[in-house]
Amino acid sequence: MSTTAVPDVAVAPVDEGFWTRTRKTGAVLLALGVLAAVLFGALATGQQARFTLSETEGGAALEINGTVGAILFGVIAAAAGAALLAGVPKRWFTLTLGVGLVAFVLSFLCWQVSAAPEGRNFMPLVNIVRGTFILALPLIFGALAGVLCERTGVVNVAIEGQLLMGAFSGALFGSISGSVWVGLVAAAIGGAFISLLLAVFAIRYLVDQVVMGIVLNLLAVGVTGFLYERLMQTDAQKYNSAPRFGNWEIPLLKDIPVIGPALFRGNIFLYLGLLLVLVIHIALFRTRWGLRTRSVGEHPTAADTVGVKVLGLRYRNVIMAGMVAGIGGASYTLALYSFTKNMIGGKGFIALAALIFGRWSPTGALLAALFFGFADQLATYLGAIGSSIPSQFLAMLPYLATILAVAGLVGRVRAPAADGKPYIKG
Repeated sequence: MSTTAVPDVAVAPVDEGFWTRTRKTGAVLLALGVLAAVLFGALATGQQARFTLSETEGGAALEINGTVGAILFGVIAAAAGAALLAGVPKRWFTLTLGVGLVAFVLSFLCWQVSAAPEGRNFMPLVNIVRGTFILALPLIFGALAGVLCERTGVVNVAIEGQLLMGAFSGALFGSISGSVWVGLVAAAIGGAFISLLLAVFAIRYLVDQVVMGIVLNLLAVGVTGFLYERLMQTDAQKYNSAPRFGNWEIPLLKDIPVIGPALFRGNIFLYLGLLLVLVIHIALFRTRWGLRTRSVGEHPTAADTVGVKVLGLRYRNVIMAGMVAGIGGASYTLALYSFTKNMIGGKGFIALAALIFGRWSPTGALLAALFFGFADQLATYLGAIGSSIPSQFLAMLPYLATILAVAGLVGRVRAPAADGKPYIKG
């Protein structure tokens, strides 16, 4: 006989009255649009805000007067907010909100670009798109690791530790062997090791999964920090000089304006990340494994009664999630940087937010990761053009975007019903 945690008691939906979530969102967006039209319009200059289709100032560009653009896009954002406030049909909610948010960002950019010093009043779209994907890569891998775990009923707060262990293992074994491929395999094994500990303590010993995830993050920070000081700092040439994956160009596709140079002249991690999103999405929603995974995450008792090995499936998925996150950590040390202590810097927690923001879906997680990657890249760009916004606030921008995104949607999304609930097989 199998038992599981006591199911949640059904709660009747609460009548929100006039101020539904859609109308509240509309009111906020309307206020932001008015703020953009008035404030950004006043602060923008009459210079042209140029959005170049290349990596430099030259070449084709989209241009608009800074003041006109700031006011125009602010009005569009306000109009989208007014439409939500008036009560648009539910099927139009996402599109209307997206248009409003994009218009608000464009209004802000018209102000910033037009007010930049002469010679820097342009935004190279190729660099922005490329930087967005590069900065989003660890978030994509981390969020996919979260999808694999939480769709099967195990909360994965240890994404930070999995990314960090993957980055360290990739750097260490890649340096010792002189092979990027050995480093990549080692990174996957390093992430899987943290996941194995999570699986054993959460599934076998029923330790609180959130607490266990935090402990594993601290373990990864301690172990990698200790070995970094004992090995990598003493002999960086031998232990912290891993070879790097080069960029792979895809003929024809690389020549597509803006998107081509940004996406089709990338390294293996970019292609692998996008491929994994597609593969996991298809596997999760179109295969027997995916059906079993989702059933175990929603109602493990029912899955057990039809012959699904709940605990075995959870073990496999959690370990596989660690391998994915470990590869994401290697995107730092086998493509961009040498290893440094705690180099992930909270990206695992942003990946967890992307998982929630993306509604526990691979494609949703991808879009959420790109949103946070864009916020990070935007902060870098604004610092480069000498923005009047304080640098401390720019450094906060990715994390502020994370808080606003999750706070705005956490009440509208639902995790898998059995997420975080241990299953005891009698």
